[in-house]
Amino acid sequence: MSSSAQQPAAAMAEMAATDSSEAMAGEMAHDAHMRMTAMRHPTGGDSARVRDLLEEMHRALGKYQDVRVAEADGFRRFLPNLKQPLYHYTNWRWALEAAFTFNPDTPTSLLYRERADGGLELVGAMYTAPARASEDELNARIPTSILPWHQHVNWCLPPRDEPARWRDVRDGVPLFGPRSPIATRDACEAVGGRFRSRIFGWMVHVALNGGHER
Repeated sequence: MSSSAQQPAAAMAEMAATDSSEAMAGEMAHDAHMRMTAMRHPTGGDSARVRDLLEEMHRALGKYQDVRVAEADGFRRFLPNLKQPLYHYTNWRWALEAAFTFNPDTPTSLLYRERADGGLELVGAMYTAPARASEDELNARIPTSILPWHQHVNWCLPPRDEPARWRDVRDGVPLFGPRSPIATRDACEAVGGRFRSRIFGWMVHVALNGGHER
């Protein structure tokens, strides 16, 4: 892969890994590039439902501690040739199903961290929902008072025929992608970029290693 071609892949990998780490540590926040569901007042019913969901997820997904089992079930590594702090293994059939229904046993992606010995440790799972889903619909899947969902919004991308521009910086920060300060169509078009009001649909990350679920 050429250096210029690696730029969008690296940006996506950085976004995915940072999202996963921050979400499972409970550190995500709404900003110019991140839309999060509104914080609802948690109820006892929410806590009980999340507890039941987590128990089911642990029970159903424990077999994927062995990444070979995940691969046999159709999970494929996102950007397999790129070194990442967290690896997303995505099941595209389950991703399609998530557009219509929610099943805690069938996450869109499994999240793995590389161990010191080179092996992979299952640390979490990512569930998705269509961009058109309302916050009430998301809450019906997983209570948003405890596990808020998020979307990636307001991205400025370089022209399709100029991938080398992924390297462009201004004032020491990237001009394009998830770390750019540009978050409006006018500002993006002013630098010759392509504005996208939304990237992907809704998603939520859940820790499966005994850490903080978010």
